[in-house]
Amino acid sequence: MTIKNLMMEYDVILASASPRRKELMQLICPSFRVIPADCGEAVPEAMNAADVPAFLSYQKCKCIADVYQKAVVIGCDTVVTTADGEILGKPKDEEDAARMLRLLSGRMHTVDTGVSICYKGRTETFTETTKVWFKDLTDEEIEDYINTGEPMDKAGAYGIQGEGTLLVDKIEGDFFNVVGLPVSKLAIKLHDMLD
Repeated sequence: MTIKNLMMEYDVILASASPRRKELMQLICPSFRVIPADCGEAVPEAMNAADVPAFLSYQKCKCIADVYQKAVVIGCDTVVTTADGEILGKPKDEEDAARMLRLLSGRMHTVDTGVSICYKGRTETFTETTKVWFKDLTDEEIEDYINTGEPMDKAGAYGIQGEGTLLVDKIEGDFFNVVGLPVSKLAIKLHDMLD
């Protein structure tokens, strides 16, 4: 059975407010509800950066699954980490976005998306990692990109699926993971869990 046909048999909830995740989720599941998880994003201080996305995706998934116990709930969290290990969330303002883009300029960084699937008391959590290399960016390129408004609601202050693609030299791994949802791996995990 195809993943789309399989998913039509379930009540599916995407626990994310991201319009990009919603769009990508439609590749797997033709019909689902969006119920953003509002359970905070506090992370234990000693947690390794690589573990943060899985931890947060599980928190979001569990928060919604506790209320909608018969649904298949999918929680996600994406983290951008510099080569020096600094986690970059969404920028607070344009100045913060410029700071982040300067950190990424001419260097490699990782994009880690944690995904958790909760269904009837069972949970499957995984993290997908993609390496991204930025071109050397001029101050003018950074300013022009910030003026598009695109960086302001995205981890790492860029969207690879939009004008942010002009900042990227190359990637290694899943493109959709950088957008916010590793579609292929999620489809495999859902199929394994539900079929």
